[in-house]
Amino acid sequence: MAEIIKETVLTNSGNRQTASSSVTSKVSDSETTERIIYFFFGLIEVLLSFRLVLKVTGASLSSGFVSGIYALTGIFSMPFDGIFRKGSASGMTFEPGTLIAIIVYALLAWGIVKLLQAFSGEEQSN
Repeated sequence: MAEIIKETVLTNSGNRQTASSSVTSKVSDSETTERIIYFFFGLIEVLLSFRLVLKVTGASLSSGFVSGIYALTGIFSMPFDGIFRKGSASGMTFEPGTLIAIIVYALLAWGIVKLLQAFSGEEQSN
């Protein structure tokens, strides 16, 4: 859990007394690790969401951005390809495997963080 530290400093200059306050937050190592895990999996989620939207809207493969997204996300969506059939109409494709991948990676991130919290021995508050 993040520890919040409030510090007030009084300074005297001539006839005036000035107070300045600062608030800092100290984050534990396990919380830092949790944030890194959520960031990494969040990045995967965003890229997979782009893939899903680009496939559904029938984005052109001749675009560098589109082919780059497909190349980056291919490795993450591959384990879920073939679970359901792809639906196609007018150049648009719906990949249910990508939607399943988004859900599975979100649950995987949550599970890893909960496991880390259990092994860290720190009290967690929500």
